[in-house]
Amino acid sequence: MTASAAWTCPFCPLACDHLRVRAGAATLELDGGDCPRASRGLAQFGAEPDDAAPEIDGRPVTLGQAAAGAAALLAAAQQPLFGGLGTDVAGARSLYPLACATGAISDPVGGAALMQGLRALQDRGQFTATLAEVRTRADLIVFVGAVPQDVAPLVRERCGIGDAQVPQRQVVVLGADVPLHGDLFDTLGLLAALVAGRRVAAPEPLQALAQRLRAARYAVLVGAPPALPPQGALLIEAVHRIVNDLNASTRAAALWIGGGNGSATVNQVYAWLSGLPLRSRAGPRGLEHEPLAFDAARLLADGEVDALLWVASFDAAVQPPDTDAPLILLGHPALAPSARRAGRRSVFIPVSTPGIGCDGHLFRTDGTVLMPLRAARRDALPSVATAAGAILQALRAGRPA
Repeated sequence: MTASAAWTCPFCPLACDHLRVRAGAATLELDGGDCPRASRGLAQFGAEPDDAAPEIDGRPVTLGQAAAGAAALLAAAQQPLFGGLGTDVAGARSLYPLACATGAISDPVGGAALMQGLRALQDRGQFTATLAEVRTRADLIVFVGAVPQDVAPLVRERCGIGDAQVPQRQVVVLGADVPLHGDLFDTLGLLAALVAGRRVAAPEPLQALAQRLRAARYAVLVGAPPALPPQGALLIEAVHRIVNDLNASTRAAALWIGGGNGSATVNQVYAWLSGLPLRSRAGPRGLEHEPLAFDAARLLADGEVDALLWVASFDAAVQPPDTDAPLILLGHPALAPSARRAGRRSVFIPVSTPGIGCDGHLFRTDGTVLMPLRAARRDALPSVATAAGAILQALRAGRPA
């Protein structure tokens, strides 16, 4: 086994940087840490780099040939869709001009959850905290619905629960420690009314929680949009109302755990390059943002796109949707079989994973911290940025001046 090295994990919205990784007998593995999600992510990669080759319709080709083939598919499409979007900052920066050049709609895997938080932000604004603020300052942490350990296994540790930095810290799980009154929608609406000082009939545990929130020096409400039910934007807005009312007399914030697999990172990059978030396109009417109409699942189900570029550099389990549309797949080498389907034109370009085979950067779940990723063991595969840049170059070369 090789010696372990400091490492930032790219497989979870928390982007933990306290872990170490080493090359075991067959795969990469954690050394001196424990996180099931990181372990599952590392198990996708052998101790030695993969030397997979690009393919067109299942036939091995060069990167240049694959880029030209992908450019031809995009040039022939009337409405391409860029989905998955599992990449880092550099990859997103290269995908954006390609999307503009082709009029593509962009929507990530997990786009519905991302849009829940985004729509609540657009409608009412928000006040959020960083993980460091929660860990070092929050004296009351309220988990909305459940502790989202399936989304981020180390969320309790990253919030400082169990350490001595804030000895008077209280932790409440709304839905467990404090029972729901009706469903989560009803409970949060009632809690918001109580925090605002309205006279409403409510169970004693919920009244007590409202009093604890008003008495806290720094309360943080923590939730995970991927774990929320449909119409979760309404739940997020209720949390934001609670935070807003509390900030009139004390300090409070929300912390949303989500945006993994690069989706939050790509959303940030698209927003700073265009002024618009994901579920947008540069189309015939200029820049358009349609959080409902540009839902990738709906577009594919209704047959409204005629080419799909799917990006999945982090997780081989993020398979492209089953569609008859021509497929361009930039992904983990293990995804090659997903591109090979009889009767469908396809281009597959195996790409390096930021934090495994190449360096990169990801935005952490709190949205303000950009985490550097260092390669655990370098490979010779192109990055998403390189592959997308080659496709854009081939597209421009094939168009008349």
